[in-house]
Amino acid sequence: MTARPDPPFLERAGYRRRRLGDAGRLLPILGAILFAMPAIPAKAAPASTGRMGIYLFGVWAMLILAALLLSRHLLRASDEEGPLPDDTP
Repeated sequence: MTARPDPPFLERAGYRRRRLGDAGRLLPILGAILFAMPAIPAKAAPASTGRMGIYLFGVWAMLILAALLLSRHLLRASDEEGPLPDDTP
């Protein structure tokens, strides 16, 4: 029986920063899905135009807030740790 090699050590800060970057890349996809949801036909009565406007404005505001929070966390993490070794300018 052969010994399994140890998994590579990943620094917690670098790992967390990469996951925050991944979340930032997925944010536009989440936004597109949430904006497209009212276009999906529903069996119930269609929502009013006012409710759709409030929904779209709420999704828009939450996406802006999520992007703001992600960017602040990423900036703080990059200031503390410096650039990742394989980051390209």
